[in-house]
Amino acid sequence: MGTAIFLIVLLVVVVGGGIYFAKSQAAAKKRQLDDAKADARRLVERLGGQVMNLTGTDTASQQAMADASERFTAAGSQMEQAQTVEQARLVRETAIEGLYYVRAARLAMGMDPGPELPGSEERDRAGKVTEYRSVDVEGEHYEASPDPSQRTPHYYPGGRVAGRPVPQGWYSEPWWKPALVAGAWGLGSMLLFSAMFSGMAGIASASAWESGYDAGQEDAGAGDAGGDAGGDMGGDAGGFDGGGFDGGGFDGGGFDF
Repeated sequence: MGTAIFLIVLLVVVVGGGIYFAKSQAAAKKRQLDDAKADARRLVERLGGQVMNLTGTDTASQQAMADASERFTAAGSQMEQAQTVEQARLVRETAIEGLYYVRAARLAMGMDPGPELPGSEERDRAGKVTEYRSVDVEGEHYEASPDPSQRTPHYYPGGRVAGRPVPQGWYSEPWWKPALVAGAWGLGSMLLFSAMFSGMAGIASASAWESGYDAGQEDAGAGDAGGDAGGDMGGDAGGFDGGGFDGGGFDGGGFDF
Protein backbone atom coordinates (compact mmCIF):
# COMPACT_ATOMS: atom_id res chain seq x y z
CA MET A 1 0.00 0.00 0.00
CA GLY A 2 2.77 2.38 0.95
CA THR A 3 4.62 1.63 -2.28
CA ALA A 4 1.51 2.32 -4.35
CA ILE A 5 0.97 5.68 -2.64
CA PHE A 6 4.61 6.57 -3.21
CA LEU A 7 4.35 5.72 -6.91
CA ILE A 8 1.17 7.77 -7.26
CA VAL A 9 2.79 10.78 -5.56
CA LEU A 10 5.89 10.38 -7.74
CA LEU A 11 3.74 10.22 -10.86
CA VAL A 12 1.84 13.36 -9.83
CA VAL A 13 5.14 15.18 -9.20
CA VAL A 14 6.59 14.09 -12.54
CA VAL A 15 3.45 15.02 -14.49
CA GLY A 16 3.13 18.31 -12.64
CA GLY A 17 6.77 19.09 -13.28
CA GLY A 18 6.35 18.30 -16.96
CA ILE A 19 3.32 20.54 -17.26
CA TYR A 20 5.12 23.37 -15.45
CA PHE A 21 8.19 22.97 -17.67
CA ALA A 22 6.08 22.97 -20.84
CA LYS A 23 4.22 26.10 -19.72
CA SER A 24 7.49 27.81 -18.82
CA GLN A 25 8.93 26.99 -22.23
CA ALA A 26 5.82 28.24 -24.00
CA ALA A 27 5.87 31.47 -21.96
CA ALA A 28 9.57 32.00 -22.73
CA LYS A 29 8.98 31.49 -26.46
CA LYS A 30 6.07 33.92 -26.38
CA ARG A 31 8.22 36.53 -24.63
CA GLN A 32 10.95 36.05 -27.24
CA LEU A 33 8.44 36.42 -30.07
CA ASP A 34 6.83 39.48 -28.47
CA ASP A 35 10.26 41.10 -27.99
CA ALA A 36 11.31 40.33 -31.57
CA LYS A 37 8.05 41.68 -32.96
CA ALA A 38 8.29 44.82 -30.82
CA ASP A 39 11.83 45.48 -32.09
CA ALA A 40 10.73 44.91 -35.69
CA ARG A 41 7.62 47.08 -35.25
CA ARG A 42 9.73 49.95 -33.91
CA LEU A 43 11.89 49.90 -37.04
CA VAL A 44 8.90 49.54 -39.37
CA GLU A 45 7.27 52.58 -37.75
CA ARG A 46 10.51 54.53 -38.04
CA LEU A 47 10.71 53.63 -41.73
CA GLY A 48 7.06 54.55 -42.23
CA GLY A 49 7.63 57.98 -40.72
CA GLN A 50 10.44 58.67 -43.17
CA VAL A 51 8.53 57.34 -46.16
CA MET A 52 5.48 59.47 -45.34
CA ASN A 53 7.36 62.69 -44.62
CA LEU A 54 10.37 62.70 -46.95
CA THR A 55 10.15 63.45 -50.67
CA GLY A 56 13.05 63.15 -53.08
CA THR A 57 14.16 66.26 -54.91
CA ASP A 58 16.11 64.65 -57.76
CA THR A 59 16.16 61.39 -59.68
CA ALA A 60 18.52 59.58 -57.31
CA SER A 61 16.73 60.55 -54.10
CA GLN A 62 13.31 59.91 -55.63
CA GLN A 63 14.37 56.42 -56.71
CA ALA A 64 15.87 55.69 -53.29
CA MET A 65 12.65 56.77 -51.58
CA ALA A 66 10.62 54.62 -53.98
CA ASP A 67 12.75 51.63 -52.96
CA ALA A 68 12.33 52.57 -49.29
CA SER A 69 8.56 52.66 -49.80
CA GLU A 70 8.67 49.16 -51.33
CA ARG A 71 10.52 47.86 -48.27
CA PHE A 72 7.99 49.55 -45.97
CA THR A 73 5.11 47.83 -47.75
CA ALA A 74 6.92 44.48 -47.68
CA ALA A 75 7.79 44.82 -43.99
CA GLY A 76 4.18 45.65 -43.14
CA SER A 77 2.96 42.55 -44.95
CA GLN A 78 5.59 40.38 -43.27
CA MET A 79 4.68 41.77 -39.85
CA GLU A 80 1.04 40.74 -40.28
CA GLN A 81 2.12 37.16 -40.96
CA ALA A 82 4.99 36.86 -38.45
CA GLN A 83 4.37 33.96 -36.09
CA THR A 84 7.95 33.01 -35.17
CA VAL A 85 11.05 34.80 -33.95
CA GLU A 86 12.78 34.15 -37.29
CA GLN A 87 9.88 35.69 -39.20
CA ALA A 88 9.99 38.74 -36.91
CA ARG A 89 13.72 39.06 -37.56
CA LEU A 90 13.04 38.99 -41.30
CA VAL A 91 10.65 41.92 -40.79
CA ARG A 92 13.42 43.71 -38.92
CA GLU A 93 15.93 43.15 -41.74
CA THR A 94 13.47 44.36 -44.36
CA ALA A 95 12.81 47.55 -42.38
CA ILE A 96 16.53 48.15 -41.87
CA GLU A 97 17.13 47.79 -45.59
CA GLY A 98 14.40 50.35 -46.19
CA LEU A 99 16.10 52.72 -43.75
CA TYR A 100 19.36 52.33 -45.69
CA TYR A 101 17.50 53.55 -48.77
CA VAL A 102 16.17 56.51 -46.77
CA ARG A 103 19.68 57.29 -45.60
CA ALA A 104 20.92 57.19 -49.19
CA ALA A 105 18.13 59.53 -50.29
CA ARG A 106 18.98 62.01 -47.52
CA LEU A 107 22.65 61.97 -48.53
CA ALA A 108 21.71 62.48 -52.18
CA MET A 109 19.75 65.58 -51.17
CA GLY A 110 22.60 66.93 -49.05
CA MET A 111 20.71 66.34 -45.79
CA ASP A 112 21.89 64.96 -42.48
CA PRO A 113 21.71 61.17 -42.94
CA GLY A 114 20.43 60.68 -39.41
CA PRO A 115 21.59 58.18 -36.77
CA GLU A 116 23.72 55.19 -37.68
CA LEU A 117 21.85 52.06 -38.67
CA PRO A 118 22.46 48.51 -37.42
CA GLY A 119 25.33 46.89 -39.29
CA SER A 120 25.33 43.61 -41.17
CA GLU A 121 28.14 41.17 -41.86
CA GLU A 122 26.69 40.47 -45.28
CA ARG A 123 26.74 44.15 -46.22
CA ASP A 124 30.27 44.63 -44.92
CA ARG A 125 31.59 41.55 -46.69
CA ALA A 126 29.92 42.40 -50.00
CA GLY A 127 32.15 45.49 -50.29
CA LYS A 128 31.30 48.83 -51.81
CA VAL A 129 31.86 50.74 -55.02
CA THR A 130 34.94 52.92 -54.54
CA GLU A 131 35.43 54.34 -58.03
CA TYR A 132 33.39 55.27 -61.08
CA ARG A 133 32.99 52.58 -63.73
CA SER A 134 31.35 52.67 -67.16
CA VAL A 135 31.09 49.41 -69.11
CA ASP A 136 29.27 47.89 -72.07
CA VAL A 137 28.21 44.26 -71.74
CA GLU A 138 26.28 42.32 -74.37
CA GLY A 139 25.03 45.50 -76.02
CA GLU A 140 23.90 47.13 -72.76
CA HIS A 141 25.54 50.07 -71.00
CA TYR A 142 26.11 50.06 -67.24
CA GLU A 143 27.64 52.54 -64.82
CA ALA A 144 28.59 52.30 -61.16
CA SER A 145 29.65 55.05 -58.76
CA PRO A 146 30.23 55.60 -55.03
CA ASP A 147 28.06 58.73 -55.31
CA PRO A 148 24.56 59.44 -56.62
CA SER A 149 24.07 61.27 -59.91
CA GLN A 150 21.62 61.59 -62.77
CA ARG A 151 23.53 58.79 -64.50
CA THR A 152 23.61 56.51 -61.44
CA PRO A 153 20.26 56.94 -59.64
CA HIS A 154 19.80 53.35 -58.41
CA TYR A 155 21.16 52.62 -54.94
CA TYR A 156 21.85 49.26 -53.34
CA PRO A 157 22.90 49.06 -49.66
CA GLY A 158 25.07 45.97 -50.18
CA GLY A 159 24.46 42.36 -49.28
CA ARG A 160 23.66 39.04 -50.88
CA VAL A 161 21.22 38.46 -53.70
CA ALA A 162 20.53 34.85 -54.72
CA GLY A 163 23.62 33.71 -52.82
CA ARG A 164 26.14 36.16 -54.30
CA PRO A 165 27.46 39.47 -52.95
CA VAL A 166 26.29 42.74 -54.48
CA PRO A 167 28.45 45.74 -53.49
CA GLN A 168 26.98 48.85 -51.93
CA GLY A 169 26.84 51.73 -54.38
CA TRP A 170 24.93 53.72 -56.98
CA TYR A 171 24.20 52.21 -60.38
CA SER A 172 22.73 53.25 -63.71
CA GLU A 173 20.54 50.14 -63.70
CA PRO A 174 19.37 47.83 -60.89
CA TRP A 175 21.24 44.90 -62.45
CA TRP A 176 20.64 42.73 -59.35
CA LYS A 177 16.82 42.91 -59.49
CA PRO A 178 16.20 40.05 -61.94
CA ALA A 179 18.08 37.72 -59.58
CA LEU A 180 16.21 39.19 -56.61
CA VAL A 181 12.89 38.35 -58.26
CA ALA A 182 13.83 35.00 -59.82
CA GLY A 183 16.09 33.79 -57.02
CA ALA A 184 18.86 32.93 -59.51
CA TRP A 185 21.36 34.80 -61.66
CA GLY A 186 21.29 34.84 -65.45
CA LEU A 187 23.97 33.37 -67.70
CA GLY A 188 25.64 36.72 -68.40
CA SER A 189 25.79 37.84 -64.77
CA MET A 190 29.43 36.86 -64.19
CA LEU A 191 30.50 38.72 -67.34
CA LEU A 192 28.72 41.86 -66.14
CA PHE A 193 30.19 41.57 -62.64
CA SER A 194 33.70 41.06 -64.05
CA ALA A 195 33.47 44.04 -66.39
CA MET A 196 32.06 46.35 -63.74
CA PHE A 197 34.22 45.45 -60.73
CA SER A 198 37.45 43.90 -62.03
CA GLY A 199 40.38 45.22 -59.99
CA MET A 200 38.22 47.26 -57.60
CA ALA A 201 39.58 46.99 -54.05
CA GLY A 202 37.52 45.08 -51.52
CA ILE A 203 35.27 43.36 -54.06
CA ALA A 204 35.35 39.70 -55.01
CA SER A 205 36.87 38.55 -58.30
CA ALA A 206 34.46 37.32 -60.95
CA SER A 207 35.35 33.67 -60.34
CA ALA A 208 34.98 34.07 -56.56
CA TRP A 209 31.67 35.87 -57.08
CA GLU A 210 30.45 33.07 -59.36
CA SER A 211 31.15 30.59 -56.54
CA GLY A 212 29.38 32.75 -53.97
CA TYR A 213 32.54 33.99 -52.20
CA ASP A 214 33.15 37.47 -50.85
CA ALA A 215 36.42 39.30 -51.50
CA GLY A 216 39.38 37.39 -50.07
CA GLN A 217 37.49 34.18 -49.35
CA GLU A 218 38.58 32.44 -52.54
CA ASP A 219 42.29 32.56 -51.64
CA ALA A 220 41.59 31.75 -48.00
CA GLY A 221 39.53 28.73 -48.98
CA ALA A 222 42.20 27.46 -51.34
CA GLY A 223 44.88 27.94 -48.69
CA ASP A 224 42.88 26.05 -46.09
CA ALA A 225 42.13 23.21 -48.47
CA GLY A 226 45.78 22.93 -49.50
CA GLY A 227 46.99 23.10 -45.93
CA ASP A 228 44.54 20.53 -44.66
CA ALA A 229 45.11 18.17 -47.56
CA GLY A 230 48.90 18.44 -47.40
CA GLY A 231 49.08 18.12 -43.64
CA ASP A 232 46.64 15.24 -43.40
CA MET A 233 48.11 13.33 -46.34
CA GLY A 234 51.65 13.78 -45.05
CA GLY A 235 50.72 12.68 -41.56
CA ASP A 236 48.74 9.67 -42.71
CA ALA A 237 51.41 8.51 -45.13
CA GLY A 238 54.14 8.78 -42.51
CA GLY A 239 52.22 6.87 -39.86
CA PHE A 240 50.69 4.19 -42.05
CA ASP A 241 50.34 0.97 -40.06
CA GLY A 242 48.26 -1.16 -42.38
CA GLY A 243 44.89 -0.27 -40.86
CA GLY A 244 44.90 3.26 -39.48
CA PHE A 245 43.79 5.21 -42.57
CA ASP A 246 40.09 6.03 -42.47
CA GLY A 247 39.83 8.75 -45.11
CA GLY A 248 38.59 11.27 -42.56
CA GLY A 249 41.52 13.65 -42.48
CA PHE A 250 40.55 15.89 -45.39
CA ASP A 251 37.76 18.27 -44.40
CA GLY A 252 37.61 20.67 -47.34
CA GLY A 253 39.21 23.58 -45.51
CA GLY A 254 37.26 26.79 -45.92
CA PHE A 255 34.69 25.50 -48.37
CA ASP A 256 31.71 25.81 -46.06
CA PHE A 257 29.62 28.27 -48.06
